[in-house]
Amino acid sequence: MLVIVLENAPPRLRGRLAVWLLEVRAGVYVGNYSNKVREHIWKQVEDGIDDGNAVMVWRTNNEAGFEFLTLGANRRMPADWDGVRLVSFHPEPTDDAP
Repeated sequence: MLVIVLENAPPRLRGRLAVWLLEVRAGVYVGNYSNKVREHIWKQVEDGIDDGNAVMVWRTNNEAGFEFLTLGANRRMPADWDGVRLVSFHPEPTDDAP
């Protein structure tokens, strides 16, 4: 299983992903492809995301049962905790710098 979620993505990228994947909600794409095809699809996302952001999640044989990649600015960023991939949530920046 492969899931890609896009935010603020250009329409041309959304259309490109719709060729390969089923868009089940606005900006949420699902499918089931091999590693090679998954890498090709992610390259399309990298080339077309512009100022948006994306996350791709796929099933794999590890402790969590899945792996993920992110692209673009987002408050949720991947973090490694002793070999386990987690997501850290960064607070919103404030103008009140001391």
